Amino acid sequence: MKAARLVSPREFEILDVPTPIIQPGEVLVRMEHLSVCGSDLRFYDRVLTESDYPLDIGRPCHECLGTVAESRDPSIEAGQRVIALTYTGGLLEYAAVVANRVVPVPDASDPALWVLCQPSGTVIYALQQIGSVLGKRVVVIGQGAIGLVFSDLLNRLGAVQVIATDLHDYRLDVAKRVGATHTINAARENVVDAVREITGGAMADIAIEAVGRPEAAHQVFQVLRTSGLAVIFGMTHTEDVFPFNWAEMYSKLPQMMVINSQAAGTVVGAVRTCVDLVSQGRLDFSYLVTHRLPFDKLSDAYELYSNKKDNSIKVLMSM
Repeated sequence: MKAARLVSPREFEILDVPTPIIQPGEVLVRMEHLSVCGSDLRFYDRVLTESDYPLDIGRPCHECLGTVAESRDPSIEAGQRVIALTYTGGLLEYAAVVANRVVPVPDASDPALWVLCQPSGTVIYALQQIGSVLGKRVVVIGQGAIGLVFSDLLNRLGAVQVIATDLHDYRLDVAKRVGATHTINAARENVVDAVREITGGAMADIAIEAVGRPEAAHQVFQVLRTSGLAVIFGMTHTEDVFPFNWAEMYSKLPQMMVINSQAAGTVVGAVRTCVDLVSQGRLDFSYLVTHRLPFDKLSDAYELYSNKKDNSIKVLMSM
């Protein structure tokens, strides 16, 4: 079967490997549509140590949609299209996945869009943890795919102000379209001053870091009111350890919440909830998709996403 892996900085190889033989409790998923995630850039954007290369076959990729080709679990039938929540690598023609980590999806005119329920489901989980945002002032730092879903759902959930920040106008335009009440271009404006003006000096009740960059981690506390809620969602891309202004954080007496649905063991339920809401016609995340490429253009897909070329937001690949 066809597969791929990262073999050196920003370089993939496509190779042929044996098709997996599934065990009891597993299903064999024939991959159809894949998507690049920000957390994939933790491997793609970094120069890893020489011993880290090549990555395991199939990595880095975990946003996957396919059809069950074979099942050895009574809960899942062959022929069912599913979101495959595999974290061992998705750049594969076929993947063995534990049956309780696949989420069936309905038929759709554009089945590729179901893969968006994986990242969007993690945002739903985050908002379940945050609780009611009705009447709250919320700042969302970063308007990539995750930040845009936050802005979309915060608007739907009744936040009185949804203040979106980003370095790119095209992303802020999408944020405005899906419900952000205010947008701030952090490349041109002082974000803290802008939030102060928008909120009449009150600052944010909730500030959400959806970038994974040191400057965003600092800013989440700078825009927060005293005793407000700081939500750390983004995963660092190029560095895990960086200097931090402890006093600036401490002076705000913040409540703090770190969100990772995979580490919490709740990602399957969150994705199921997202699938239910989309299938009911109550949510539609198709606005995230800006590019679609075939699997043999894998390197182009990651470059588009990493460098934000051609106004990219979400890049889908078809197997």
